[in-house]
Amino acid sequence: MNDMTPNPSQAPHQPTAEQIDRENPLGVDGFEFVEFTGPEPQAMIARLEMMGFTQTHVNPKTDVVRLKQGDISFLVHRSPKGQAADFARDHGPSANGMAFRTNDAKAAYEGALQRGAVAATDADGGALGDYPYILQGIGGSLLYVIDQYGDAGSLYDAWDEIEGWEEAERKNNVGLEVLDHLTHNVRRGQMRTWSGFYNSVFNFEEQKYFDIKGKATGLFSQAMIAPDRAIRIPLNESQDENSQIEEFIRRYNGEGIQHIALTTENIFETVEAMRARGVDFQDTIETYFELIDKRLPNHGEDVERMRKNRILIDGSDEEGLLLQIFTQDTFGPIFFEIIQRKGNEGFGNGNFQALFDSIELDQIRRGVIKVDA
Repeated sequence: MNDMTPNPSQAPHQPTAEQIDRENPLGVDGFEFVEFTGPEPQAMIARLEMMGFTQTHVNPKTDVVRLKQGDISFLVHRSPKGQAADFARDHGPSANGMAFRTNDAKAAYEGALQRGAVAATDADGGALGDYPYILQGIGGSLLYVIDQYGDAGSLYDAWDEIEGWEEAERKNNVGLEVLDHLTHNVRRGQMRTWSGFYNSVFNFEEQKYFDIKGKATGLFSQAMIAPDRAIRIPLNESQDENSQIEEFIRRYNGEGIQHIALTTENIFETVEAMRARGVDFQDTIETYFELIDKRLPNHGEDVERMRKNRILIDGSDEEGLLLQIFTQDTFGPIFFEIIQRKGNEGFGNGNFQALFDSIELDQIRRGVIKVDA
């Protein structure tokens, strides 16, 4: 981190290029995409279209479909061969990869290997497909480093473009804008392993730490944030054999991405549009909404509209507000979060317990865990 004393004449202090390089050694610059795989890829595509995403490009070599909304790209694999197909056989509907944007993919890849990351290769130790800069990620998934994005020229320029996608995107979008964070569920004892990985390789820092307990189960969560302040990776670890984290690992057959958070500038309009299309959201206990005004006086939000849509709120006068809601399981045990940040850069600290309680209640209803009457 920056260890130089700020010059009083500079307000605010402007870091030097050397300091920036030290703080962000691999030049990460936000998420580029998440990729999905499963036994029924067309069903996955249809589900994403229901959420406001539009098919824009197809990779002519791999038959991967790109779907876009705002600055968010999701890739869906349709080929019965390769890493994605193998991943689907192991995990079912799943997220088999994610991509970090960097200012120089080759340098970032080589730097990551020097800092302890492991290259992702095929069974013979060769390159996976025709993209050279891929690392091993959580639970056997792939971690790409990408430098073709934005004004630098898109990664998808070499793909086949689907005619009329721009107009289709304008009509289909529900206001989702940016990929905010990707939460990982890890096996017991592995949270610090993965936080250490992101810290040592990319210089992530711990942003928040949670110790959450429900009626019968509990979890630890460590939220990591990259030097660019745009890539956030919360890590969840169970405290017992029966929590929702352990259930995820059993259903998913391993560690992996649990949920994907997407931002919007108007969560009410976005959620109402998604509900109208048939997207199902997680519920929250009624008393949560009864206590909002007491917990957050002068928040200025429409509590009745929040109650109707089951939208959660968190924050403070000092930190700003955050509105959020979670979908039901969408791809296997993976779900999505819709989030609106009003100056708050956290993860809904006060809502974490409410989310945990709502999922645990569903587990109790389904008989996954039992509690004394």
